Amino acid sequence: MRHRTVADLMTPEAVTVQRGTPFKEIARLLDEYGITAVPVVEADGRPVGVVSEADLLHSRLYSPTTAEGLMSAPAIVARPEWTAVEAARVMERRRVKRLPVVDDAGRLIGVISRSDLLQLFLRRDRAIHEEILEDILTRTLGLSPAALTVEVSDGSVTLSGTVPTPEAIPVILRLCQGVDGVVTVIDRLTAPGRTEP
Repeated sequence: MRHRTVADLMTPEAVTVQRGTPFKEIARLLDEYGITAVPVVEADGRPVGVVSEADLLHSRLYSPTTAEGLMSAPAIVARPEWTAVEAARVMERRRVKRLPVVDDAGRLIGVISRSDLLQLFLRRDRAIHEEILEDILTRTLGLSPAALTVEVSDGSVTLSGTVPTPEAIPVILRLCQGVDGVVTVIDRLTAPGRTEP
């Protein structure tokens, strides 16, 4: 079972500006590329901040004219090996909508946004079904696929059938809830000695 990482979901060709990029050029780039923010990078590609649409709007109060005066700094960054959950937590905690993604040397290699993270929940039901049945139930837990039924509809997973022990059920549910694209898991499993779920 492999969770998709920031590297899998990010936009690798990031539009960037430098400290001296003028206000109007930043506004033009946001409009031209249909984006809501741009990383501000040094000559060596290291991000030092981000200029968002909100930064441009707030700038009217104090009239900065370049990216250096407009940007929110320091840049809050993500690493390519992070899971989508790690990136989402940082965005939530720091109240940002996107994160520049940096390599081991701190150089920009992409940008991940909240809309990129939403792609996880657009994952096809068939792919979710295969991962749960083949990777989790059969390979990881060694259960017989003939004894279990997995139904997936719009990311909602319903598990039914019989498992060997009641203690296996919370483990199965937890692993299935961790699959990329799963919105909810409905437990209809039975086991010897287990009362109804």
